[in-house]
Amino acid sequence: MSDSLSARTTRITGHGGDEIEAYLARPDGEAPRGGVVVIHHMPGYDRATKEIVRRFAELGYDAICPNLYSREAPGASPDDAAATARAQGGVPDERLVGDVAGAASHLRALPTSNGRVGVIGYCSGGRQSVLAACHLDLDAAVDCYGAFVTGTPPEGFPLKVTNLVDQLPGLRAPLLGLFGVEDRFPGPEQVAELEQILTAEGKEFEFHSYEGAGHAFFSVDRPSYNVPAANDGWERITAFYAKHLGG
Repeated sequence: MSDSLSARTTRITGHGGDEIEAYLARPDGEAPRGGVVVIHHMPGYDRATKEIVRRFAELGYDAICPNLYSREAPGASPDDAAATARAQGGVPDERLVGDVAGAASHLRALPTSNGRVGVIGYCSGGRQSVLAACHLDLDAAVDCYGAFVTGTPPEGFPLKVTNLVDQLPGLRAPLLGLFGVEDRFPGPEQVAELEQILTAEGKEFEFHSYEGAGHAFFSVDRPSYNVPAANDGWERITAFYAKHLGG
């Protein structure tokens, strides 16, 4: 674990060859290490997400977060960019996969890369983490309370999103899922359905659900923050990535 790191805004090649903004954090030193792609939540490419990127660098990984709203609202504040993206139905799945692929390639091209890359996402990013792991050659995936991996969006839901049930047989990476028992999207029944599908498909996964925790329990800047759940979740993420990414 390192307490010395650097972080900066950079540009990477995303879906379709588009150049998009990204936030990159790296621990000091030249030792080989794994990489982590952080997929931001629906509120956007914000300060809280960048803090998570730096935390992974502190844990010893090269970490990057692509700005998924670079095209809709370049230069806008996180709130304005998220509102623009939401009004357009959210990030298309195909484009998300392309942007994560570009971020993973950027990490693997760094001179410190050991070739292994994991992905993690929160809220909408949790679903997108699973989506990416169904289509890309990644070494580990973490789903933090991603809605609509299973289940059906309610009537009037603002995002153009479907579940991933038909894509789950293609999951290519070990999956860690962290959920709140008090959450509605995903609710415990949706988590149970996901567990049943992955078990039937013979996939490698581990799930943990926290009593008293609702949606967004990792969010330190929101009332939903749940200290015991978040602390235990970070311990499990740390152990999971150490096992699959090295470190």
